[in-house]
Amino acid sequence: MDNISPSIEQIRPEHTWQLRRDVLYPGKMKHEMEMDEDADGIHFGAFVDDRLAGVVSLFQNGSEFQFRKLAVDASMQKKGIGQSLLAQVVKHVEENGGGRLWCNARVDATGFYLKLGFIRTGNLFTKNDIDYEIMEKMITPPLDQPA
Repeated sequence: MDNISPSIEQIRPEHTWQLRRDVLYPGKMKHEMEMDEDADGIHFGAFVDDRLAGVVSLFQNGSEFQFRKLAVDASMQKKGIGQSLLAQVVKHVEENGGGRLWCNARVDATGFYLKLGFIRTGNLFTKNDIDYEIMEKMITPPLDQPA
């Protein structure tokens, strides 16, 4: 269970769809993975040996940022790839003056987010038979940047 240091790059939205489908929505069609918001987001891919191993999409609304559709290839899970993707997301939010980073976390994944400094909000909901909780992390821009 050694951690891997993937290369994180910005990718096009359509490059996220296969992993979104395979990891989060098996049984759905790949074309169903497109979100209307994709064109307005920033999408990051984690590459291991030139192979896309994880994806996440980030959306900004003022000083708030929401990440969505964090997915890591099943064969690459528990190796630090999701953590690396979220570190890149946090860095991007810091560099762009974000204050709050949040997500709709699947309830069975809340432990992962808690380990990375996210807190539970107590806002629970169910969508398409999946239970979620909104989790958040307050972000402070680096001190070396003008406010």
